[in-house]
Amino acid sequence: MSVTYREILAPAGDRERLQSALDFGADAVYLGGTMFGMRAGAPNFNTESLCDAVKLAHERNKKVYLTVNTLPRNPELALLPQFISEAVNAGVDALIIADLGVLQTVRKLAPDMTVHMSTQTGIVNYATANALYQMGARRVVLARELSLDEIAEIRKNIPDDLEIEVFVHGAMCVSFSGRCLLSAYFTDRDANRGACAQPCRWKYYLTEEKRPHLPMEIQEHPEGTYILNARDMCMIDHIDKLAEAGVTSFKIEGRAKSAYYVSVVTNAYRMAMDYYLQNPKEYHLPEWIHDEVFKVSHRRYCTGFFFGHPNACQYYENSGYISQCDVVGIIDRCENGMAFATQRNRFFSGDTVEILAPRQKPVSLRLDEIYNADGERIETVNHAMMEFSFPCEYSFPKNSLIRLPVQNPVPEDKNII
Repeated sequence: MSVTYREILAPAGDRERLQSALDFGADAVYLGGTMFGMRAGAPNFNTESLCDAVKLAHERNKKVYLTVNTLPRNPELALLPQFISEAVNAGVDALIIADLGVLQTVRKLAPDMTVHMSTQTGIVNYATANALYQMGARRVVLARELSLDEIAEIRKNIPDDLEIEVFVHGAMCVSFSGRCLLSAYFTDRDANRGACAQPCRWKYYLTEEKRPHLPMEIQEHPEGTYILNARDMCMIDHIDKLAEAGVTSFKIEGRAKSAYYVSVVTNAYRMAMDYYLQNPKEYHLPEWIHDEVFKVSHRRYCTGFFFGHPNACQYYENSGYISQCDVVGIIDRCENGMAFATQRNRFFSGDTVEILAPRQKPVSLRLDEIYNADGERIETVNHAMMEFSFPCEYSFPKNSLIRLPVQNPVPEDKNII
């Protein structure tokens, strides 16, 4: 594959999120099996559902990458050959690997399998990238601590057919490339085996050994401080700079996040990439695409280390999420001037909603008439998963999203630092 190829890579924590990623423009998805994945808390895919996922993606000419990116302990190694065999039989397009022993085992048992080296490997220079290439890797997922200049230097000093992948959106980790011991110490849940309890999001006080009843503020905030809590990554404004640095794959974090998140964020980066590819030399991101990433649940945004050492990538006030919209329904079909949908959250007749279809600007509609499945006019759509319909002059494709602005959202500056 040429390094000029630009891939939007979306997370798929389960079948619903896989469908969302495919519908809203992902070129490839990454997902986990029942073992060896860094998101043990996500539903993930067993042997049968993995085969179904690959079939669904391949029918749409999309790729599936399977995570094998934990750092397995000795007893787990005996389970690895069967896991690799099932991945091969399912037809996955690549394995994402962090551990060199796992890499060696895959090269031995599945020599034709494409290998991507995970960000957990901690790749920060071209010497490591080249060493991994010699060991059989065909893509490196670089450490999140690198700047654009460092990425460009790596690109210049590695083979043309060695691809570069970077995280461009989603949760950040306070530890080096995700390798963290806090969770294991505090909760006996090993972050390096997919079971992170996210202690970096907790509120911390300082206490003196002989005065445990007198917690002291670490900073001058009466509510304490979240000294380890990172902002979320967002590079939606800088697709062009990432491409110019030599990035092949633009990776969205979020296998444990909702289908709505996957849909909206994938759609935003898909549209941004499409605009870039149409005219790379005069790229300008439309404001509505920039605004889309603020319509999902997120922490305050930053650009990480891409532009050098960050001045404000930590957020000390709290670890809560911000949200401007809630998904209230999913379009099932449109016919004869009516849209038929299924409810996800309560809303009322007279509400003004937005409908987001793949690769389209959202459309605002006031829903003055709503009908239940029996064709009776109703004032509220308040039953989980109930079917409803409304008059609509547009024809939206299946799985388009109906969302409602949140009442009194938390004020937020939309400048991404």
